[in-house]
Amino acid sequence: MKSSSFGQPSSSASTSSSWFSGLVRGSSKNMSASAAVEVGSLPTARKNQIPGVLFKYGPKQVQVAFKTGDFRQQVIFIGGLGEGYLATQYLEPLSVALEKENWSLVQPLLSSSYSGYGISSLKQDSSELDQLISYLINKENSEGVVLLGHSTGCQDIVYYMRSNSACSKAVRGAILQAPVSDREYRATLPETAAMIDLALTMINEDKAQELMPRNAEPDAPITAYRYHSLSAFMGDDDMFSSDLTDDQLRLRLGHMANTPCQVIFSMADEYVPDYVDKKAFVERLCKALGGAEKVEVEWGNHALSNRLEEAVKAIMDFLKREGPKGWDDPWS
Repeated sequence: MKSSSFGQPSSSASTSSSWFSGLVRGSSKNMSASAAVEVGSLPTARKNQIPGVLFKYGPKQVQVAFKTGDFRQQVIFIGGLGEGYLATQYLEPLSVALEKENWSLVQPLLSSSYSGYGISSLKQDSSELDQLISYLINKENSEGVVLLGHSTGCQDIVYYMRSNSACSKAVRGAILQAPVSDREYRATLPETAAMIDLALTMINEDKAQELMPRNAEPDAPITAYRYHSLSAFMGDDDMFSSDLTDDQLRLRLGHMANTPCQVIFSMADEYVPDYVDKKAFVERLCKALGGAEKVEVEWGNHALSNRLEEAVKAIMDFLKREGPKGWDDPWS
């Protein structure tokens, strides 16, 4: 990779306008007035505490985000099912490492955060992610973002980058940490097959947005559509299954070839069935993504809670590299 520096320090004190602002500022006129609350200014001193600013980025009550550091380049963390703030243990040391390199860490809440995932969708997440990036461009004069997904958050990134929205041009890179198959994991549960049949029946009866029985998803209410999306072969969420052919993987992931991408795969991920050859699959995955960088974390678990230093190092190494030629002039 050549040309513009991917991790070039950028001061938030500058008053020059973001190069995205002119095109996308008009699209955010209807957004509700933002509110920011500063909750700390000192370096992190206690475990599981991150000082920063809480702000509102969209009209819905849930659309708030937490930002560490005050810089014009941001890493946006998107968690997995049932997650919200501080979803993984590596976020605390990562926020410290990012500040040293003049990057902010942004943790948004989406409508799908916590127990909301069952009544949401990748399309909804994509729309709200676009609102967040629009806010960062127009209100923070962002010079570009890197998307960091954990687990099902990786599906959000892939879906969003396929949307080709104006704000997706601001994405300088993507990091997929634990991109694993919800479908393959759910197939190991005894109730899944019958529930997929029920979900498909409801969808065919125009009841896609109605709720499944409680035992379909004990942790959260879930619609027939979302259950089918997560659990069925080639459902909307089915992007990282080992039984997909190379062509099917390329069909779902191939557009990511236009974005610098890193895959961080835990070789002891408890959500990957034992029959999956992890080394072979991550190789296929990176190829389908257009040659993504592969990071295999030996003995790492799903959230890398037992490999914090390795997680932070891999992410920071990726950020410090140069970006693709022309990333800073996407309109040319």
